[in-house]
Amino acid sequence: MKNLLKHVFFISLGVLSAGFGLKGFLLPNGFIDGGVTGISLLIEALTNYPLSLLIVIINAPFILLGYFQIGKLFTIKSIAAISGLALALIFVDYPIITSDKFLIPVFGGFFLGSGIGLTIRGGGVLDGTEVLAIYLTKKIGLTIGDLIFIFNIIIFAIAAYLLSIETALYSILTYLTASKTVNIVVDGVEEYIGVTIISSKSEEIRIMIIEEMGKGVTIYNGKRGYSKTGNNLNNTDVIYSVITRLEMTRLQTEIQKIDSDAFIIMNKVMDLQGGHLPKNKLFNKTKLQTKNNKSSK
Repeated sequence: MKNLLKHVFFISLGVLSAGFGLKGFLLPNGFIDGGVTGISLLIEALTNYPLSLLIVIINAPFILLGYFQIGKLFTIKSIAAISGLALALIFVDYPIITSDKFLIPVFGGFFLGSGIGLTIRGGGVLDGTEVLAIYLTKKIGLTIGDLIFIFNIIIFAIAAYLLSIETALYSILTYLTASKTVNIVVDGVEEYIGVTIISSKSEEIRIMIIEEMGKGVTIYNGKRGYSKTGNNLNNTDVIYSVITRLEMTRLQTEIQKIDSDAFIIMNKVMDLQGGHLPKNKLFNKTKLQTKNNKSSK
């Protein structure tokens, strides 16, 4: 029930934020975005059909595809989110904030991106483009990001032809702002980085990560593989840890102090669950002192 209420809150807030971005910034000034929302805005600008109706109709096949690709719960949440956005566009009286051509794509994209990101955190979508991208990436081998980029290039090219090049350029700025905002809302400001470290001084590095940086580590048993004959493949401990992007520079500096020849691999971590990530050095010391006190007793 707690998770359900949290998801309802995220989706509701996302719907209101996206509606504000559309009616407060983009719609009154004829700007569009990418994805299904962009297609709906483009058709609305050309035909004067209600945007609320277009968003529901154009998203429908993507949500149906999501039912088979992702699941029933995702479909229910997405239907609720898209229907909520359509109702918000009809019944919520959002104020028109500005007609400045620079502020419109920046803040319109920000509120629209926030709405999409919050809805994703609630387990649904406001834009079905990503569902289609997930499906096609299994069929043709391109990444989801590549497919979404191709979709939007097509949308903006059509907008440049049917509306104007200026409108298309401002719409690209809107899309970029919205995309970055979605990433921040979904992933958080402090992105997590998975770090793999191979060093002859792995034990010293392990202790530094735990005691100085207050992070947990996992140790893998490995062998150095650069020997041609295979007779001198020395065993080595491979360290894996997860830190925030903001801590990356400090970790690299500390590793350089211990072993300037250490081999470091960094990968973005999309999500974290469970495990043990101590918050700070003081936490570690307090826990260690408590454990020692108990042992002495």
